[in-house]
Amino acid sequence: MAGREKGGFWVGVAAVLFYPLTWIGRRDYRHAERIPRAGGALLVLNHVSHLDPAVDAVFVHRNKRVPHFLAKVSVNEAPIFGKIASGAGTIPVYRGSAAAGDSLRAAHQALRDGKIVVIYPEGTITKDPKGWPKRSYTGAARLALENDVPVIPIARWGSNFILDGYAKKFRPFPRKSVVHLVGEPIDLTDLKKKQQSSAVLRETTELLMDRVTELLAEIRGEQPPAKDERPSARDDK
Repeated sequence: MAGREKGGFWVGVAAVLFYPLTWIGRRDYRHAERIPRAGGALLVLNHVSHLDPAVDAVFVHRNKRVPHFLAKVSVNEAPIFGKIASGAGTIPVYRGSAAAGDSLRAAHQALRDGKIVVIYPEGTITKDPKGWPKRSYTGAARLALENDVPVIPIARWGSNFILDGYAKKFRPFPRKSVVHLVGEPIDLTDLKKKQQSSAVLRETTELLMDRVTELLAEIRGEQPPAKDERPSARDDK
């Protein structure tokens, strides 16, 4: 059995901060064995709370891997925490700027170096008041199509009941469960055979988020809304 992936000093610092933070919720990990214990992999998740990066980082770390998140550049530029995030391998996203391509290049390299890359295709927490995923950006699709690594959908639910960004409320008590349900790797063979275009990127993005949404529906025991009823990523402020 593979041992724990080495993360270095800053990953250790992040763990010291994040592990206690996530104790406010009960862990419920389902099919975590589907996360590869070695080699590159792209983890695709929904985004319902500003608490998600902490609980997701601990989830991946407890499964003996070091997560490398794509996050808005403001995270890496924040005082003190930005130093920790950068040192722990967070990949800054320069959305809408000349440096935007650098984000994906760094993520491509991380995957090729055998790292775990974690991405929220929605870009920020969903604007759907019921917590269903919104239409997403295509960066995850580019990473999925251009790298020969497992692409693994994961739904997480419950962090939003602790820190609700939509209602701007923090409710640590009573203690709530945070569920992570890991799906099977997504087969992108047919899509990889097509010439990459905006249509193929959108088709791939929809496939990735459909799988995540199916997992979320399984956790919640509910049916998601129709696609045309979901908020768009372009609705972000």
